[in-house]
Amino acid sequence: CKVVHNLLYFSSLMTVIRAKVVGKKLMKDGPFGTMRYTVKQMKMYRGFQIMPHVQYIYTEASESLCGVKLEVNKYQYLITGRVYEGKVYTGLCNWYEKWDRLTLSQRKGLNHRYHLGCGCKIRPCYYLPCFATSKNECIWTDMLSNFGHSGYQAKHYACIQRVEGYCSWYRGWAPPDKTIINATDP
Repeated sequence: CKVVHNLLYFSSLMTVIRAKVVGKKLMKDGPFGTMRYTVKQMKMYRGFQIMPHVQYIYTEASESLCGVKLEVNKYQYLITGRVYEGKVYTGLCNWYEKWDRLTLSQRKGLNHRYHLGCGCKIRPCYYLPCFATSKNECIWTDMLSNFGHSGYQAKHYACIQRVEGYCSWYRGWAPPDKTIINATDP
């Protein structure tokens, strides 16, 4: 259910934060309850306009209902969520990960690269052959071998828009040169 990270990063009501979970409480709302995690926000990457500071993250209480289980006072997490009625909600279909398990490319993507793909669309490829149907598409091939889970492409590449309006996958350590296409792109 997780999507490649550029795409999640730019959804209109998306909040992306780095945070440590410092508490949790089962709320008695809805038929199965909601888990409310209290977080200490370390950094916000996306969502300043809709919620400048996140104190709580909400999720379904049950994993069978796509609820997320986060550990208290153990790890820093990267958490994405949608803002609804002034609250941030996350679930299994959102991108969340222990911070120390992110690749260097993913960390660089959050800080420097993912925003370069705002005008791009990521098209999943489920079976070959796959083709882009417009110049602003990147073909995501992780779906061929990882069944929707983050694979090599999602962990090490960012879909960015070039000067000419064409989108392509970028991998590199220096800031991307937006005028050429990297020959090592998938």
